[in-house]
Amino acid sequence: MELPEALQILRKQDKRGFSQSIDLIITLKGIDPKKETYSTIITMPHAFKKKNVFGFFTKKSELCEGITALDFAKYKDAKLAKKLVKKYDIFVAHAKLMPQVAAVFGRVLGPTGKMPSPQLGVLMSEDDAQLKALLGKIDNALKIRVKELSVKASIGNESMKDIELAENITSLYQGLIAVLPVKKDNVRRVLIKTTMGPPVEVRMA
Repeated sequence: MELPEALQILRKQDKRGFSQSIDLIITLKGIDPKKETYSTIITMPHAFKKKNVFGFFTKKSELCEGITALDFAKYKDAKLAKKLVKKYDIFVAHAKLMPQVAAVFGRVLGPTGKMPSPQLGVLMSEDDAQLKALLGKIDNALKIRVKELSVKASIGNESMKDIELAENITSLYQGLIAVLPVKKDNVRRVLIKTTMGPPVEVRMA
């Protein structure tokens, strides 16, 4: 069914005692994620969740939690590094620290897809204006990394308007198919669902 109708069906499902997230599930075909890497960063039109950001800096920042290179040594303990990576959604870093970040944190940041990248997370300088601009961009950004033939991501919540949800869904769908080898022909099914509700299949243009 078309997206507007599918969203209306979600609205009619049983209500819970909290604002449920709205998830988009895209099942794929014709690719092998174990042999080929497909990843992208998509800018959503409507932010819906404040992300927890952590930085690797040359000096302490009042705008963002983080550590300086002097603190890196203790995170050679894998347990501490994993605990840090689990706590935060996005990591940013000064460009000149990236070799050290990769050496110390790469083994835990890499598999989670949270390694700072030039597209989202690497700062050429740490002046407040540049960092503030990056932090503003992060709340609207979604990093997608295809690890299996089913991609699931939250695109909003029940408190948002249907038009906002539809625009976020469309942005994520189009952003993902743009990096696939045969685009729409790599898509098997598209579903949307609430946190606790059953999925509803959607026909995307």
